[in-house]
Amino acid sequence: MYLQYCKVCQAYKAPRSHHCRKCNRCVMKMDHHCPWINNCCGYQNHASFTLFLLLAPLGCIHAAFIFVMTMYTQLYNRLSFGWNTVKIDMSAARRDPLPIIPFGLAAFAATLFALGLALGTTIAVGMLFFIQMKIILRNKTSIESWIEEKAKDRIQYYQLDEVFVFPYDMGSRWKNFKQVFTWSGVPKGDGLDWPIREGCHQYSLTIEQLKQKADKRVRSVQYKVIEDYSGTCCPLNRGIKTFFTSPCTEEPRIRLQKGEFILATRGLRYWLYGDKILDDSIKEGVSRIRGWFPRNCVEKCPCDAETDQAPEGEKKNR
Repeated sequence: MYLQYCKVCQAYKAPRSHHCRKCNRCVMKMDHHCPWINNCCGYQNHASFTLFLLLAPLGCIHAAFIFVMTMYTQLYNRLSFGWNTVKIDMSAARRDPLPIIPFGLAAFAATLFALGLALGTTIAVGMLFFIQMKIILRNKTSIESWIEEKAKDRIQYYQLDEVFVFPYDMGSRWKNFKQVFTWSGVPKGDGLDWPIREGCHQYSLTIEQLKQKADKRVRSVQYKVIEDYSGTCCPLNRGIKTFFTSPCTEEPRIRLQKGEFILATRGLRYWLYGDKILDDSIKEGVSRIRGWFPRNCVEKCPCDAETDQAPEGEKKNR
């Protein structure tokens, strides 16, 4: 059986399931953890989350239209035209009867600010909706898109004579769409078994994940901590470049003490990501301690310095 074991939940994960560090549980067909809804987007609520991404921009467009029309009607009644200038009198409207709701300078500033928020939300959330629909029409999740990208990178890096085929793409956008959206609102299936395309099986994606994890263990580099690190997001005492190049991600930073050992699996120019190598005395009852840390806090161990190169990027900069 090609099943992945979750050490935190102490159970085997179903195909397309992933463990969420925020929720501290495994989620079926996990897409991502959304801080705005304080929950994971997965099998049970993928369609509802996507509809939220659609309705939020529509509501903001409606609000923006109301704000624009309000400012237009209010300012139109306060305009006075001269030979060379146009003045706006915000003290009172030039009409009779006076408006029921007063519209002074403070109300104008608040309306303008709300209009900016509405337009900004429309653009930001609208882009998220476009991204979600793009992967839904391919019957993927954000995590699975990343796995597929790494699969192609792995095959190209080792120049393997194989082709990775995503097993859950039905070959039709309409069929993929119906895998997420239903008239009843209840997602198809049970979240454990999925329809697959011809030539694949339920564990094709799981096998690829296991290959990538094995490849990551081979490419990992051991480092020794030479300076303490408090685990802050943007440390000022580690240099200006380290401060301004802090990874923009929800992944944690780990606290380091001099003399500890880290197994780095990926990195940026001034930051590394890896697992802390725990002593046998503290391994029991402690899950993996992994996260980002500044590169200038560690040095490569001599055994790895001779053979391996430090990971310089998320993809093929290695």
